[in-house]
This record gives sequence, structure tokens and C-alpha cells, in this order.
Amino acid sequence: MNQALKKQIHTTPPFFLRMSEHTLVSWDGTELFYRAWHPLHIQKKALLVFHGGHEHSGRFHELVHRLGLRDVSVFAWDARGHGRSPGVRGHARHFHDFVRDADAFIRHVSETYGIPTSDMVLLGHSVGSVIICTWLLDYARPVRGAVIGSPAFHVKLYVPFALPGLRLLQRLFPNASVQSYVRPAFLTHDRWEAEARRTDGLITSRISVSVLTSLFDTANRVIAGAGSITTPILCLSAGKDWVVHQRAHQAFIRNLGSPAKALRVYPDFFHEIFHEKDRHLAVQDARQFIEAVFSGDWSGPARRTPGPAASGIHARLSQPAPWFRPRTWLYAITRLALRTAGRLSRGIRIGLRSGFDSGPMLDYVYENSAQGWTSLGRFIDRQYLHARGWRHIRTREEHLRVLLRSALDRLLRDHESVHILDPAAGAGRYILRTLAEINDTRITALCRDIDEAGLRNGRELAGRMGINGVRFERADAFDPEAMRNAGTRPDVVIVSGLFELFPSDDLVGRTLRAIHGALRPGRILIYTNQPHHPQLELIARTLNNREGTPWVMRPRPQADMNALVGTAGFEPRDMLMDDEGVFTVTLAARL
Repeated sequence: MNQALKKQIHTTPPFFLRMSEHTLVSWDGTELFYRAWHPLHIQKKALLVFHGGHEHSGRFHELVHRLGLRDVSVFAWDARGHGRSPGVRGHARHFHDFVRDADAFIRHVSETYGIPTSDMVLLGHSVGSVIICTWLLDYARPVRGAVIGSPAFHVKLYVPFALPGLRLLQRLFPNASVQSYVRPAFLTHDRWEAEARRTDGLITSRISVSVLTSLFDTANRVIAGAGSITTPILCLSAGKDWVVHQRAHQAFIRNLGSPAKALRVYPDFFHEIFHEKDRHLAVQDARQFIEAVFSGDWSGPARRTPGPAASGIHARLSQPAPWFRPRTWLYAITRLALRTAGRLSRGIRIGLRSGFDSGPMLDYVYENSAQGWTSLGRFIDRQYLHARGWRHIRTREEHLRVLLRSALDRLLRDHESVHILDPAAGAGRYILRTLAEINDTRITALCRDIDEAGLRNGRELAGRMGINGVRFERADAFDPEAMRNAGTRPDVVIVSGLFELFPSDDLVGRTLRAIHGALRPGRILIYTNQPHHPQLELIARTLNNREGTPWVMRPRPQADMNALVGTAGFEPRDMLMDDEGVFTVTLAARL
């Protein structure tokens, strides 16, 4: 035991905590290590701790005692590739894998210890703080509050052009890693803590390039989207931080949608807020915040009223672009290229004819087979199909199939047959592929769409695949009467890629209520959402939709989409998303 910890234990008011060690199985089967501290009289409250880069949960044993939360259980994990969790040291395929792990950790604690997420507070340091904020943004599940210490929203890279260099290194060597440049003496003024860090065999000094670059991208997205986070948040920031930029903390708090938010700056602190010489100041602020959010009545995070984005992006992109902007002329050149040389690509021809948001276009993207006139046309088509948005669309299809199969497995255990309804299916390729894999005659499906061309493609595809239990018929997904007259009452309703196309929350809400009326209690709704898109303006200025007008997307924060679903009488359960958080797929139960 180091001297700093000995000193702390002697100065902390005595109370008993039972510390134990456990593991959990994460989303991809990885077994993660975590520690738990329970008071003698366990109450249904929890503090979940997320360590910083290079570190592990054992580093927070002292903090747990300093906080002195007598009626709160504390849980702290070792992230994959850190501490006693498996994996290459400091490595993950993408930063979002840590966020997926965090969701698995939070769900594990809730289910194993019987503590609802609404009685949890999250506490993080550095990279762990970004994991927390990303989870709050992307998963939009209710927790009491969050304490984020020295969040690594913008890591200081002292070498000129370091980030472009890291991206190039990642392309050349996908598993490359780099050495930490910060010495322990520049992380804390406490020489005992600096020495403890230097000699800790569980601390890794390396971080993978893939984690570092995706951390930058994710943090930028979180800061931009912070307005949809309504959870109470206390941000603790170091005034002399050698690792991260403080201005990113200020931007996050400024953008944050929570009415209960605060930024505490400790002018003389280095990066390690909870291991600094005068850390009692930060610990005291954290304790007061945690006790405050746990006390009194609480009905969840501040409620958001779904509506147009505060930034007015949709409204701005619906207007013609100012002619004097250089980017406007660049978009004009892009449009000209699409309508001339682009026609050599079969995918671009489909988009120009039917709309880039149409069912035939999406079915072609799902098929993902480059076609075109001449070898140049096939080359253009391959680049087109490899665009970021289309790559994420195909990931969305994979996630749809995963959750659909999960829903079917659950329902077939309790029911003799299962009927699927997709009111805007297009060709229904993801349904047909799933049914072909399961090959169970107890499953039937009705695929509807307003576009007869997509339905015709679906019938042809079902014939080629030898699937007989699927019907295709023309209907308007937004027509409540059509929903009521769907014939066999559905057990699973899938709404994929529909709500993202329409800016009206009232229209989406009415459709969700009609779906609720069609489903029996306990049955399943699977829906997609698009919280953001990295190319909104490019798409709005260059591509046409199914109506022949500019394709202006309406991203909805996941919190807004979940609020619409919840108001209609559904409870979101499971959610999958791509690494950039562009598309989500959620499974919800009808209440």
C-alpha cells in the first residue's frame, strides 16, 4: 500500500465497505474485469466509475473511500485492453467499442444488483469522461447525474500536424500504437501519487492509434450534440492541464442541454484531478453533487420536447445556398459531375431517376455490387457505394437483422407463430435474408411500401430465394386506416429508414400511436433513427430525394426519438449503432 493511500485511510471518517472482484460478458463476448464496493446496508443506489486512458479500476480505491457515500454501492471497471481486462494493451478497434462496453457494464450492474439506471450516477476521468458523455448522447438512458473529471475532448498533440500523421499511420498500419508523452510528474503535484503511477504494473504506457483518432472524432460529435443531453453534469477541469485543452470543457458545458450543469476549475491542478495534491477539493465538489442528485424527488433527466433542432440546420438547408459562398460553386460542380459522368454508375442513375432516399436506391446499396457502363462506370459506382453514409446504411441493415432475429427467437419460445409487418419495406431485403437464415415456416411477413418498383423487386427477390411466407402490397405507411386493416395482427413491426425522411414530429408520433394500436402488449417494435450525419450539407446541395427536390435530412437526437416512442406507449430495450453514431436500430416493447 503506497504512503498516499495510508495517509488517506487515516484521515477518512471510518465506515465499512466490502470490496469484491467480478467479471461481466460484454457485447462481443469479451469478459471485462470490475471491482465493487458495497456498504454494510446495501441500498439501491450505484456510482459507476470509468478510469482514464492507460489506467485501471484499482487506481480509484482511495477515491471510493474519500467520497464516503455510505448508502451507495460503487462499481469500477477495467476497460478492454486495460488493467485486468483482456486485450492488447491500450487497444480497441474503435473508441465506440468502449462506449458499447460501457452500456454492457451499466446494464450488467442494473440487472445483477437490481439497481435501475435511474438510481445511478456516473463518474469518469479523462477518456472515461468522454465514454460517459458519448453514452449519454447515444443511448439516451436516464441516470441521476454524471461527474466528468478532465474530460479528454481535445487531447493536446504537441507535434505539428500530428493528427493527420496519425490518420495516415492508421491507414498504413491499422494496429499501430504510440507511447504516452506525459510523465507522471506532469499529471499530479503529489510526488507519492506520481511514484505510484510510475511503478504500477497494471498501467499501460501505450495507446492505439485507432483509439486516439476515433476519440478525437467522437469528442467533436459529442460537443456538437451536447444540446440533447439533459442529464445533470458536473465538469471538473484542471487549470494547468498538460494533456487536454480546457476550452473544449467550456464548449461542452456551454452547449449542454441540461439545466443542471456546472464547470469547476482548479487553477493549479494538473490533469489527474482525483490524484492531485489538493484532491480533497475536487472530491468534496463531487461528493456534494452526487449527494444532491441522489436526494429528493427525481423524475428523470429534464424532459425535452421533441421538435426542430435548435441549430435550425434543417431550416437552413431547406433554403437555397448563398451564391457568393465558394462552397456553393463546389456543390454546383458536384451536381454537374453526377448528372454527366456520374450516369456511368448504375447506382447514381437509380438515385437520379428514383431519388437517392428511395426504396430501389436503398436496395441497391444493400446489394453492394458495383455496376455501370464500362470499367470507368463500375469504378465510379464502387466509390459511390463506398461513401460513408452508404457504409453506415449497410451496417444498419446488419443491426436490423440482428435485432429482428433476437425478437423472433424471443417470440417463438412463447407463441406458435409470429407475423411481421414492415409498413415501408421497399424490397424487404433484410426481412427476406433473416427469414432465409432462420427457415421456420411459423414466421410470416407483410411488406408494404408506397413505391410499386420496390415491391416488385421484393417479389422477385423472394422468388429467387424460395421464400413463400411473405406478401407484398402497396400502402401508405402514414395511413392509420391502412395500419388497422393489415389483416393478421402483427407480432413485430419494423420501421426502417422512414422517420428519418420526414421533419414532422407530429407525423411520426401519429404513426407510432397507430403501430401501438396494431400491436398487442409485449409485442415488438424495431425502429431506426439518424441522430446525425457528417455530410448533411453536401447531400442537401447535391442529391435529389424521391420527390425530385433536394434531399434535406432531419436528424433527430436519440433522446428525441426515444421520447416520441415512449409517449406512444413503447419501452426501448436494446439498441445497436455504427461507430460514428449515424444510424441507430432500437428494439422496443409495446406496453
